[in-house]
Amino acid sequence: MQANDLRARDQIADIVGGRRPALGEILFRGILLLAVTLVLGILIGLLVELVLRSRPSFAANGWSFLWTSTWDPVHEVFGILPFFYGTLLTAVSAMLLATALGVGVALFLVELAPRVLARPVSFMVEMLAAIPSVVYGLWGIFVLAPWLRVYVETPLHDHFGGVPLFSGYPIGIGYLTAIVVLTVMVLPTVAAVSRDVIAAVPQSQREAAFALGATRWEMMRIAVLPFARSGIIGASILGLARGVGETLAVAMVIGASPSITISLFHPGYTMSALIANEFAEATTSLYRSTLIEVGLVLFLVTLLINIVARLLVWKVTGGERAGGVLV
Repeated sequence: MQANDLRARDQIADIVGGRRPALGEILFRGILLLAVTLVLGILIGLLVELVLRSRPSFAANGWSFLWTSTWDPVHEVFGILPFFYGTLLTAVSAMLLATALGVGVALFLVELAPRVLARPVSFMVEMLAAIPSVVYGLWGIFVLAPWLRVYVETPLHDHFGGVPLFSGYPIGIGYLTAIVVLTVMVLPTVAAVSRDVIAAVPQSQREAAFALGATRWEMMRIAVLPFARSGIIGASILGLARGVGETLAVAMVIGASPSITISLFHPGYTMSALIANEFAEATTSLYRSTLIEVGLVLFLVTLLINIVARLLVWKVTGGERAGGVLV
C-alpha cells in the first residue's frame, strides 16, 4: 500500500516538476487538439459562409426582415416573423409534452418496471429515433391528421370553440398535428437521456428515503428527481434543439400557411420547412440570399438554445458539471 502511494507521489512530482512528456502523450494531445480545432473550424466556417451569402438579403431587407410578416417573392418583399413564430410554437410545445412523457417513461423503466419488461420497452422507445423523418410525415398525413380531426379537434371545437386556442375549422392539418408529430420524434431523446440520468442516482438515496418512511412516489419525488433535474433539463433542451431543426415531417403536416395565430387548428409554417419547400424555386439571387438568411437565423436560434441550456444547467447545479450530461 505504501509502495503504491510512493509510486503515485513520484508520478505526480514528475508531472509537476516539468518532466518531458513521452511521444505517445504528445501524439495524444495533438490528436485531441486537432479534433477540437476541426469542430470549431467547421462551426466558424459554416457561420461565415451563411453570413457572406446572406449579405444581399440583409442589405435589401434590413433588420425589419425579423419582425415583418409579408413574404412576397414576386415583389421581393420578405419578412420571417410568421415562420419564426411557427418554429418556436411547435418546438417549445413539443419539448414540453415530450419532457413530461419522457420523464414519466424514464421513471417507469428505472423505478417500477421489472427487468424483463424494462429492456424491451427501452429498446422500442429508442427505436423511435431510428425511424426516418419522411415516415413520420406520411404517418402524420394519413393516420394522425384524420384521427386528430375526428376524435380530438372536432370535439374540442364543438365544446370549446369560443376559446382562441381551439378556434377555427378543424381540418387535421396544422399546428396541433405538427406538435404531436414533433413530440413523438423528440420523445426518444428525452426519455433515453432522462433514463440514464435517473439510473445514475445512487441507490443509497433511495434506501435512505425508504428508511424515513417515504412511499415509492415520495422517494422518486424527494430523492431521485432533485438529483436528476440537471440532466432532465439538458434532455429537454436537446429535445428543443431537435424540434427547432426538424424539417421534412413538419413540412408535410403543418399546412404551409405563413400566418400568426393562437389557434392550434390553423395551418402554419416553420423556418426549416420554408427553406426545404422554396429553395428549389428561388430563381433570383435575392430570393436565394433571403432563404440563406433564414438558415442563418435558424442557426443562431439553435446556438442560442444551447447557450441558454448550458446557463440553466449551471444555475441548477451551482456551476458544477451536470452529471456527465453534455448539452
